[in-house]
Amino acid sequence: METVSLSSPAGKWIMVSTIMASAMAFIDATALNVVLPSIQKSLDASGTDLFWILNAYLLMLSALMLIGGSLGDKLGRKKIFMAGIFIFIAGSAACGISGTVTLLIIFRMLQGIGGALMIPGSLSLISSSIHEKERGKAIGTWSAFTTVVTLGGPVLGGALADAGYWRYIFFINVPIGIAALIILWKLVKENREQAADHTLDYAGAVAIMLGLALFTFGFLRMPAVGWLHWQVYSSLGVGLLLLVVFIVIEQKSKHPMMPLSLFANLTFSGANLLTFFLYAGLGAGMLFLSLNLVQVQGYDQLQSGLTFLPFTILMVFVARFAGSLADKYGPRLLLTIGPALAGLGLLLLSFVKQTAGPSAYFTTFFPGILILGLGMSFTVAPLTATVMGAVNPHFSGTASGVNNALSRISGVFANAIFGALAVVLFSGALQKELTQVQLSDQSKQAVMQQAMELGNAKAPAALQGSDKEKVQTFYHESFIAAYGKIMRIAALLGFAGAAVGFVLIRNSVVKKTA
Repeated sequence: METVSLSSPAGKWIMVSTIMASAMAFIDATALNVVLPSIQKSLDASGTDLFWILNAYLLMLSALMLIGGSLGDKLGRKKIFMAGIFIFIAGSAACGISGTVTLLIIFRMLQGIGGALMIPGSLSLISSSIHEKERGKAIGTWSAFTTVVTLGGPVLGGALADAGYWRYIFFINVPIGIAALIILWKLVKENREQAADHTLDYAGAVAIMLGLALFTFGFLRMPAVGWLHWQVYSSLGVGLLLLVVFIVIEQKSKHPMMPLSLFANLTFSGANLLTFFLYAGLGAGMLFLSLNLVQVQGYDQLQSGLTFLPFTILMVFVARFAGSLADKYGPRLLLTIGPALAGLGLLLLSFVKQTAGPSAYFTTFFPGILILGLGMSFTVAPLTATVMGAVNPHFSGTASGVNNALSRISGVFANAIFGALAVVLFSGALQKELTQVQLSDQSKQAVMQQAMELGNAKAPAALQGSDKEKVQTFYHESFIAAYGKIMRIAALLGFAGAAVGFVLIRNSVVKKTA
């Protein structure tokens, strides 16, 4: 299969089209969080409705990501990538004209189907088309540009929400997607392994789709209904069983969609394990840091978003450089130092207590965010390039699908597990705090009932004067105590990723042909 230079016209058009398509998904994800209040008001949506507006997309994306990557390898990467873009912009347009919450949730699922074909397709197209010596630099370029575009998502969302135009968050995807489709159609060649097995693994596809869907659904429901609810344990149990069935199918299939021999390469397995640890820690860390800033430290939404600016700037300027270093010297050192720095950044953030607010940012949260951003900037491009380079090129779509699915599922896992754990830690700390004040059992029960709200908990209206002020202070102190423990666990996940990088990643990556 012919590869091209990153600096050639063909290489540049591949980068432009993949960046544009990926940017749609990233803008959509970040801007949607900002416009949710406008959607709630416009469509008379409940809190549960908002949850599913966000997560219906994620559910389909997680369930179908591996299938999307495999289809690209078997049927043609450009073809499947373009199909994903088309479905995504069709879903976006439908979301924009949705008149009810139900329709919006359904069309968000359609977006998820498109994203599952589109997101692994972008990296697969880059990895299989760009020359191996420039692969890390190409992926670093992709990471840097998509980060720049993603930064504009919340700003764009806020501006459109304030003007009453939340629907344009979805409509804006249409011209971007059409432009990407035209570039791919006219200027990018099809990328397909002529010797590859083109027979589809239908049994494996059904098993992995249902298994990942149920597994993701179980984690999504956990924060709302608890660990022991039948919806959670039945979904997780059946999902896990189907994933085992999928592995059995792949072992016996003559045409597996995910050849298990890929995992015989320890570098490939190690890179994916590193991805799971690191993105679980990052997901939990970013979630609870954002909650802390807004609910406890007195930052508004814009100020909270701006606190992550150092992280974004480092990603923009360091990711491409890190990719080039990985191309030149190998990824092992970067994939050890990067996750370790990310873990150190999370650890530093865990020690921040109650602050004076935004005015104290540079002496409190800034050092941790800076080190976290530096660690992720050293990691992202080399990690992705390692995953893609550790397998035979005609499995690049499958490799991208596996890695993207793991990163998405680790985020869902982190939010569910750490969300439930935070409530337990918060409640424990709050009970200790309540021993300092004389309240009736009924009042204490009312205070404890707010624990599910974490840092957003409000003192019961029945309390008066100093008792009310003390309880509000207890809520903040209990959240900070829970936040510190969650961030330290997240840091441990970062350090675990560094250990995996040191032990399993090899610079002389062995490419296996399954």
